[in-house]
Amino acid sequence: MIHIRKSDTRGHANHGWLDSRFTFSFAEYFDRNHVEFRTLRVMNDDRIAGGGGFPTHPHRDMEIVTYVLDGELAHKDSMGNGSVIKPGDVQYMSAGTGVAHSEFNASDKVPVHMYQVWMFPDKTGHTPAYDQKHFSAAEKQGQLRLVVSPDGRDGSVKIRQANELYATVLAPGETVEHALQPERHAYVQVARGSITLNGTKLATGDGAAISEEKALELTGVEDAEVLLFDLA
Repeated sequence: MIHIRKSDTRGHANHGWLDSRFTFSFAEYFDRNHVEFRTLRVMNDDRIAGGGGFPTHPHRDMEIVTYVLDGELAHKDSMGNGSVIKPGDVQYMSAGTGVAHSEFNASDKVPVHMYQVWMFPDKTGHTPAYDQKHFSAAEKQGQLRLVVSPDGRDGSVKIRQANELYATVLAPGETVEHALQPERHAYVQVARGSITLNGTKLATGDGAAISEEKALELTGVEDAEVLLFDLA
């Protein structure tokens, strides 16, 4: 069972410095049919103009993953971390009992394009944690590269939830396959380009919530970058 979420049906907010598309209900956008999927709570497709950003604000009991596609994002938090997140980087912040952070475009001119994903943790009350790793385009080209997992295997970022996140870059005609174990679910998000998912075309910004499927086949139609979540 595959439920397609077309890009233009997502929530939308444009604040000038920030242009966001919301897969799930967020801030002033609420859609009772799209509040969450399994342990995915937020998937925001954000574009931040040069010089723009989010001032310091708090989070609690949420697993937050940021994936930068273009530009550079400057991060600071109350744990003492300060970093610049670049294309290919996966940043992870486990908010746990509470953390505050800021995120700003590191450039005054070049926009940032990123996805930020929030997942429910396996339990509340964790000590806040942080990690950041880089995964090259070559690692993702024509294959599913594990970038987030509950055990940190294969050099992935370790998170506190039984979810896995794979990233892939597909040229036209390139195909990757992913088997889903019983009782597992998936969410596929096309960050750019276009693909077919089990024969159905998905374009930039399209997503698909997947249950009761045994296998997924993703084939590039035009040069594409795709995120695939394997979910408890």
